[in-house]
Amino acid sequence: MKVEIIPCLEDNYSYIVIDAKNRKTCVIDPSESGPIIKFLEKNNLNCNYILNTHHHHDHIGGNLEIKKKYKSKIVGFAEDAERIPGIDIKLSDQNIWKENNFEAKIIHIPGHTLGHICFYFYKDDNLFTGDTLFSLGCGRIFEGTYKQMFNSLEKIKKLPPKTKIYCGHEYTLQNSKFCIKYDEKNKYLLKKIDEINIKLKNNKPTVPSTLDDELKSNIFLRCDNKKIQSNLNINSDSTLLTFSKLRDLKDNF
Repeated sequence: MKVEIIPCLEDNYSYIVIDAKNRKTCVIDPSESGPIIKFLEKNNLNCNYILNTHHHHDHIGGNLEIKKKYKSKIVGFAEDAERIPGIDIKLSDQNIWKENNFEAKIIHIPGHTLGHICFYFYKDDNLFTGDTLFSLGCGRIFEGTYKQMFNSLEKIKKLPPKTKIYCGHEYTLQNSKFCIKYDEKNKYLLKKIDEINIKLKNNKPTVPSTLDDELKSNIFLRCDNKKIQSNLNINSDSTLLTFSKLRDLKDNF
């Protein structure tokens, strides 16, 4: 499967997953319809499915127009169905969604919103994380709790390290500035910051990253690191406490 990155709005990323053999596509989190339709028409493709990670408007804004134009089926979380416009296929945690050659596991990852899910295309090692896990960051907690978001990230951490992370926004540079403030001796992070700057200078997306990258450089996945805990003046082994303090600090960064 090929994944096309479609910039939308100011800093959103939508994605088009293409089964080239059968010329079938699914669109992940269409922030707006225009850029999606433009790509599909340019490449003579249809939109067969729309997959929504959560209900926020900048992830569902293009749902209805795309559905109307292509007669797409909209896939989302059953428990959040009332907030996903046009939903056709309602899935639950750990369900396997299979259509044509598309095959993805649904993982419920509450925190940013209570009904947030990610789509794990395990045969291709692709994970679409919406606004839960970003490159070098994690999402704000709007509806859930610190513990829910922390546990959601722990679920993601258990996936294979080679998993490619496709997140919902281009926040990587700003996230890197926060990470380095409290993890200043992380050589892997310093190298990654150089790579980020080169990509952005050349107008390239900084995504996808890999889970291995994130485990080594994303401070929100490194809450058990003693140096980070010391930098935060935390005299406890509590990874949840470390995460909670980091999330509070990032909210005001």
